[in-house]
Amino acid sequence: MSNADSGKLKEIAFNIRKEVLKSLHQAQSGHLGGSLGLADIFTVLYFHFLNHKPKNPSWPERDRLILSIGHVVPVQYASLALAGYFPKEELYTLRKLGSRLQGHPGKSHGLPGIELSSGSLGQGLSIAVGMAIAAKADKKAHRIVSIHGDGELQEGSIWEAAMSASHYKLDNIIAIVDRNHKQIDGDTKSVMQIEPLTDKWKAFGWNVLMCDGNSIEDIIITLQNADKCKDKPSVVIAETKMSKGIKEIEDNHQWHGKVPGDDEIEKFIHALTK
Repeated sequence: MSNADSGKLKEIAFNIRKEVLKSLHQAQSGHLGGSLGLADIFTVLYFHFLNHKPKNPSWPERDRLILSIGHVVPVQYASLALAGYFPKEELYTLRKLGSRLQGHPGKSHGLPGIELSSGSLGQGLSIAVGMAIAAKADKKAHRIVSIHGDGELQEGSIWEAAMSASHYKLDNIIAIVDRNHKQIDGDTKSVMQIEPLTDKWKAFGWNVLMCDGNSIEDIIITLQNADKCKDKPSVVIAETKMSKGIKEIEDNHQWHGKVPGDDEIEKFIHALTK
């Protein structure tokens, strides 16, 4: 990837973070920390990796993105808007009565680009497995990418789905784990230890890759390597920082579900790093 391409993607990630901040400030409700932390991953997915058509969101050959951690949907909304799925101005209706942009994604809300209604943690990987089995049966080449929080891996249903994906050799699934080591009540190691994480996934028969989830270049290389794996599903454990881009609040679990106030919004936007 050229420096120009890398610079363009970093500019998009910056704009995604800015729109997340603005929409959450407007709503005065929502989940900031994970949304900011995932901006680089969503940039790579929507603007480099996924096969999709914003002007034809139901294109049958599209890759499917399953957001299992539905509470970080502000980063998906911002990505969809900047990719051209709907006008950017609609972002500022987040969580408003009657808006298509609710606090968790709803497929029935009519927003293009949303594949799954989610919010209850632990369910997305099972749905991704079903989609992957269906794609294999229909001899379709599209990929299913599912995104999970590390705290979400405390849900037992994740591991039932992981076992099934390996059993059926679903090499058309790539799961991405947002490994920021934080959840709403504190550090994952304090709430419920999930290590040894790589060993767990390997024991369930997955191809395991690690990456810096806040490095555009590393994310691209890692997803390309995952795409080459045959006869087993792949999981990318992406090390990220909660609230990435705003040094003052990075790695602070208290910003999991906190939003900027009137005295913070301009300061946070100004502090964003490209």
